[in-house]
Amino acid sequence: MNYSLGIDIGGTNTNIGLTTEEGNVVAVETFKTKAFDKVEDYLDEITKRVVILCKKVEPKDTILGVGIGAPNGNYYNGTIEHAPNLQFNGIIELKKELEPRLKQEGFDLKVTVTNDANAAAMGEMIYGKAKFVKDFLMITLGTGLGSGIVVGGKLVYGSTGFAGEVGHTIVEPNGRQCNCGRNGCLERYCSATGIVITAKEKLEECAACSLLREYDENELTSKAIYECALKGDKIALECFDYTARILARGIANAAEVTSPRKVYLFGGLANSGELLINPLRKYLEEELYTVYRNTIEIEQSGLKEADAAILGAAALTFE
Repeated sequence: MNYSLGIDIGGTNTNIGLTTEEGNVVAVETFKTKAFDKVEDYLDEITKRVVILCKKVEPKDTILGVGIGAPNGNYYNGTIEHAPNLQFNGIIELKKELEPRLKQEGFDLKVTVTNDANAAAMGEMIYGKAKFVKDFLMITLGTGLGSGIVVGGKLVYGSTGFAGEVGHTIVEPNGRQCNCGRNGCLERYCSATGIVITAKEKLEECAACSLLREYDENELTSKAIYECALKGDKIALECFDYTARILARGIANAAEVTSPRKVYLFGGLANSGELLINPLRKYLEEELYTVYRNTIEIEQSGLKEADAAILGAAALTFE
């Protein structure tokens, strides 16, 4: 049997999965990305966890390689470059650093890198709802907002390897300061981080009673906002409505360039389901140029949250 290692590097967690060619994640190692201040220590931890998983494979079977989905992952260079939501600055030579580490441990494996949202898109395309969809957007709503664009059945990389950064398109000129150094980027409004900022702003703007006021500043999370919205809290519901309105603007801008048939939402904030998707569908139709209206469907990802990016990253070695 052929196996592959898929690694999903997120701003909060790093998930490493041992996968089969059929799309089964048979074992997973998880650790906190933010637990490491030095990139060398972080790479050592990845190496250690990969080795643990490799040792689960029978000698008669084959491990084809390691695929990595990472913020600002560059498919061409095997690097992470200036990722705004990671604590590591500059350029991280993932491929160049990990391959010799693994070889030293007795595993001569090729490492392939792509953007984390591209990995999620590939996972959706091969194993999820997009098996028969040639044109779609994958929007990942985690610590930040990532996106993978598929046109004609192929991921779009562009000349630099960074094509598809919808999260860093500007939706509010002179808006919120983004970690990328600019202002008004989509991810500062439409992500787990963004909806928390929205909630704090709304709580400061009005003195209305809200369940959200029961949380300390550091305890207020997107999950807490979701739970309060389910209970009918007015400000929490307004947070989702505002997030949906801004997200619709960002998706409309991307859709009018690529004309997708589907938009798939993936990640923590996407798990809020219809609280986000219902207003998003409404606002998207309002934001779209006339010829694109009623041509795009919005759905939640068909894969488990941890699996989509792992499977997509792993699939890089099966290509």
